[in-house]
Amino acid sequence: MRVTVKAHGRLHFGFIDPDGSSGRKFGSIGLAIGQPAIILEATPAGRLSVVGHERNRVLTLMRRFLRHYTIRDGAQIAVKAMIPTHAGLGSGTQLALSVAAALARLFSIDADVRELAAVMGRGARSGIGIAAFERGGFIVDAGRKTVSSVECQVLSGVEKGGGCGVEGVGTRRDASRLTPHASRADCTPPILARYPFPEDWTFVVAIPRVGRGLAGTAETNAFQGLVNRHSTSATDRLSRIVLMRMLPSVLDRDPVVFGESLTRIQRIVGGWFRPAQGGIFATIEGATLVKAMSRAGALGVGQSSWGPAVYGLARDRQMAASIIEKMRTIVPAQIDADIFPARAFNRGATIRVSSP
Repeated sequence: MRVTVKAHGRLHFGFIDPDGSSGRKFGSIGLAIGQPAIILEATPAGRLSVVGHERNRVLTLMRRFLRHYTIRDGAQIAVKAMIPTHAGLGSGTQLALSVAAALARLFSIDADVRELAAVMGRGARSGIGIAAFERGGFIVDAGRKTVSSVECQVLSGVEKGGGCGVEGVGTRRDASRLTPHASRADCTPPILARYPFPEDWTFVVAIPRVGRGLAGTAETNAFQGLVNRHSTSATDRLSRIVLMRMLPSVLDRDPVVFGESLTRIQRIVGGWFRPAQGGIFATIEGATLVKAMSRAGALGVGQSSWGPAVYGLARDRQMAASIIEKMRTIVPAQIDADIFPARAFNRGATIRVSSP
């Protein structure tokens, strides 16, 4: 038996209320994209082993999953393709869920994506990566309650706007199997909105080859440093942009308004995180690339999560190609970056079972 999982990267457009002044903390906006992607294969084996990318990380994830479900059998995972790590494209959540989904199918564990996310410790702040794995598309999540006594209950199916199952992963939840990791108060944020994104709209994504996005303790400290440091008026303004500009522009298929919304959100969110990342953007290279995208005609620009990946919006593939070509003459030669077009991916991860 061989289980193959393909999971796609995501662009994270920002948080709506990172310090919880509204009564809910975080609240995220994001989009699943077709590339880059993770591809991995899981097969039965006499012991635990990993080949390919991120071997130590995958082995740790496998052990976490097998320990939780008290499985003593072995398995091998081969990671064929990987989303760049610490680039702001969601590699951590997609890898954790890909490993969990593959092992769940391999060992006949009937668990849906949100249970697997809890087991693997994902979704403490943003629900975008989990929803992208689950359904893809354009996503806005509600963040989580700021009251510390909130308990996340394991429910059957979807609770008030959540997603649906991914092909190849079961949908029944069994609360008795969940550890404190799975029922912690910072459980997966519920999904406020999920829409298919226009697939002709194309993002120009640029990843500087220097610098890494914040992660681990540095990321935690950055969020803790935000408490009482940003104004509620900025949160109110950002909420209005999302509700009255960005969401309607997806339904209206209006890339100009969507792009304007991206840029305005980036200014607000980048300002919040300026003390942690040293500026509106995480790297000087990222700021330079964004400026070049704007000069080349991008309809909107921003940084994905903590970066260093940045993006610019084009109305179609031809416009994206033109932006990339113009950037070659605008961007200083000393800035080294991977630049590529990416379009929305409006489906969840794919899971296939085949004979070895």
